Amino acid sequence: MKLKKVQNSKTLSCRISIELESNWKIIESDETDLLRFLGKSLSEIQQNYKLVSYDQIDYQDALPFQPIAYRDFMLYEQHAIDAARGFVKKYMPYLFPIVNTFEKITKRSFPKLKPSKRYYQYPIYYLGNHLNFITHQQNIAIPVYTKELDYELEIAAIITKPLKNATVEEALDAISGFAILNDFSARDVQLDEIKTGFGPMKTKNFGTSISSVVVSKDEIVSYIDDLKVKVFINDEFITESSTKNKLFSFQKAIAFASWEEQLHAGEIFGSGTIPTCTGIENGRMLKKGDLIRLEVDKMGILSNTVI
Repeated sequence: MKLKKVQNSKTLSCRISIELESNWKIIESDETDLLRFLGKSLSEIQQNYKLVSYDQIDYQDALPFQPIAYRDFMLYEQHAIDAARGFVKKYMPYLFPIVNTFEKITKRSFPKLKPSKRYYQYPIYYLGNHLNFITHQQNIAIPVYTKELDYELEIAAIITKPLKNATVEEALDAISGFAILNDFSARDVQLDEIKTGFGPMKTKNFGTSISSVVVSKDEIVSYIDDLKVKVFINDEFITESSTKNKLFSFQKAIAFASWEEQLHAGEIFGSGTIPTCTGIENGRMLKKGDLIRLEVDKMGILSNTVI
């Protein structure tokens, strides 16, 4: 089941829309909280609500829901290592020949590029600004303090049940849907912020993008760790990757987040960047006027224009 919130371009009123057999239909209801429908089954929605065809020209995609909290994990070890290498190459070029020579000779990752011991013990994450989310086809403005705007293709999990000290099974049960996420980053600010022992702050909190389409857990959970993903900038193919090889599953990561901490319905959790799907790894950063398009099999597209 795929759901999205749409806004009438004339009345500005919002409705929840559902995809049926490749056609989008409005759910006839005064309820505009997408998460309420995400917790229902397709058969329940079909039985209890009238579904009406509509002219999509008259509607535009809206932010599917307002997250009440946002945690972003870093579940891909390969991204952590490759991004660290990218930082050295871009911002510490005097050290890169040492790293490069070591890796060519040993066929191993340079030791200092690997995360610390705690990374392998617990799913690490940062808390982002949950109020600065945008959605598909909306603009992302380059902050005045950065000249290195980057993108990060991730998958986001959404919970619709409260959790505290949850088991892995309870965490999986609380997940109701998934969306595509773009964790925009100011790379030339990030290194200095992390060195302070705090952060990221201005590196991330100016804006995060989430797809307008939310896919229900029952439709996608069996594929969530084996999805092909692609990045395009101005229709130019940049990279292709896969959601395989997480260090921790979503449910393990969310269960950890609930350890002695109350989690609430409506919170969103990023997977961390899928390997190669960021400019610090693949070398293609963003500039004003770029159209960044993220594609995920079985989930759809997330596009934003840089202004």
